[in-house]
Amino acid sequence: MKKSYWLMKSEPNVWSIHQQKKIGNNGAVWDGVRNFQAAKNLRNMKKGDLCFFYHSNIGKEIVGIVEVIKESFIDPTDKMKKFVAIKIRFKKYLKKTITLKSIKKNKELRHLALIKQSRLSVMPIDMKSWKILNKMSIIP
Repeated sequence: MKKSYWLMKSEPNVWSIHQQKKIGNNGAVWDGVRNFQAAKNLRNMKKGDLCFFYHSNIGKEIVGIVEVIKESFIDPTDKMKKFVAIKIRFKKYLKKTITLKSIKKNKELRHLALIKQSRLSVMPIDMKSWKILNKMSIIP
C-alpha cells in the first residue's frame, strides 16, 4: 500500500511534540478538529502514513515526525458525531527544526497549504515536498 504524507499543526502550549513523545508507543488521539477540510484530510489518512508535527503560533516550525497508528473514527469530543479523530505516535524529533520562514523562502514549497491556507490544521504533503523538507531538517 502506498504511504501518504501529511502535516499536522498543534499549539505547543496545548499539545507539543514533547508530550506526544512522552505518551509512548500507544500514541495519542488527535481530536478536536472542527474544520471540514481538515476533517476530510483526517478521514483520508491511513495506518502507517507519516506526518510532520508543526508547532503553530509559538515557534511556527516543523519539529518532528509522527505516524498514524489508527485510522479515522468518530471524535469522542464531538457531541454531534460529525467529526473524526485519528491516533498517532511519536516517531522522531527533527535534527534541525524547519521554520515557516525558511519554508516560505523555498520556491519549491510555495504551493503548500501551510503557506496558502495557513489556518488549516491538517494538510497533505506531496512526496517531493516531503523529501525537500526532510533534507532541510538535516544539520549541515
